[in-house]
Amino acid sequence: MAGTTNVTKLTGGAKAGATKLIGQVARKVAEENAAQVEKVLETSPAQTHTALETTPPMDQMTQASENFTKGTEDAIEFGRGNVEAFTKATQTYMAGLQDLSRQAFALYQGMGEQAVENARALTSVKSLREAAELNTTFLRTAVEKSVSETARLNEAAFKLAEQSAAPLAARWTMALEKMTKAAPRI
Repeated sequence: MAGTTNVTKLTGGAKAGATKLIGQVARKVAEENAAQVEKVLETSPAQTHTALETTPPMDQMTQASENFTKGTEDAIEFGRGNVEAFTKATQTYMAGLQDLSRQAFALYQGMGEQAVENARALTSVKSLREAAELNTTFLRTAVEKSVSETARLNEAAFKLAEQSAAPLAARWTMALEKMTKAAPRI
């Protein structure tokens, strides 16, 4: 047991030494932290003042905010105009397409009626030669009418395409003008 007592004494002495060392380290850390806090408290007002001096004045920030708001409103208005132009182009196209469809239907109906008339006329022919002449005349008339009406319908279709694209082309031109005006400022 005598050996145990010496070990206990050594352990107790080591604990006391460790406690003393921990206390010294804690005091040193606390002193360093206190010194850093004092340093921050001394320099904070100067840093705050410097930060306030380098921050743009309120009127500049207000102006920037107003410019941003105006730019946003302009972009929204421009987008609204684009939607309106697209709607107008679509309405023009649909109305024109209906008109073209009516014209094409009238053309085909007229050609059908002409074919019925030719068939009736063929039933009353007296010779094969008369039937051939009648059929040739019908065919020539049908081809001439088809070519002239197709050219007219093509012209109407091109005109419709131009009318439908006009609102979109105007918006595109406006967008390019705005971008050209904005480009020198960038």
